[in-house]
Amino acid sequence: MQANLFDTNDSSKDPTRHPLGDAELLEFLHLFSPTEADQILATLIQDIPWQQEYLKIAGRLRAVPRLQCWMGDHGSHYGYSGVRLSPCPWNKTVKSILARVSELSGSPFNSVLINYYRNGQDSVAWHADDERELGEAPVIASVSLGAERIFEMKEKNNSPAKKYRLPLRHGSLLVMGEKMQQHWLHQLPKVKDLQEPRINLTFRNIIAS
Repeated sequence: MQANLFDTNDSSKDPTRHPLGDAELLEFLHLFSPTEADQILATLIQDIPWQQEYLKIAGRLRAVPRLQCWMGDHGSHYGYSGVRLSPCPWNKTVKSILARVSELSGSPFNSVLINYYRNGQDSVAWHADDERELGEAPVIASVSLGAERIFEMKEKNNSPAKKYRLPLRHGSLLVMGEKMQQHWLHQLPKVKDLQEPRINLTFRNIIAS
């Protein structure tokens, strides 16, 4: 029998709760130790079949400012902004991360969108993960590896909306609860002069595709 890929860290089970009105946001700061997180980051950069996706904007194709991989169970198709994604098979390392994330969050996941931010010029604009494939009240669990980046949030129906900022630390887990996508937008802005990479795994549960 193969040994557990990751060490057991009881402190990882104690979340920090961030109050955002009726939305639930839980942060597990120590999902992985620094040594574990370093190892996983290097492994994923090397082993994941990264893809460059394109969006059609004003009649022109523009590269999505990050590399991606959609991974999951057979049939867990997903799409956003005109991009359609078919799942590649589960990677062994990602499957091990999934097991730990599911245990801590208490939620089932059958797929993951993995984003590779190569440096500070890679980013993601304001959006909510509210596609119909995810259902009306999705729980999304986000694992951060690599360079610390600032996660920004604002309410959808509050203009001008106050921004909330949360640093996403190396080896941490952020769980966005059922009302987060319904009422809030989030983004990962560019960072000037940042050269270090970051990988973000956002675990989801596809219920209709």
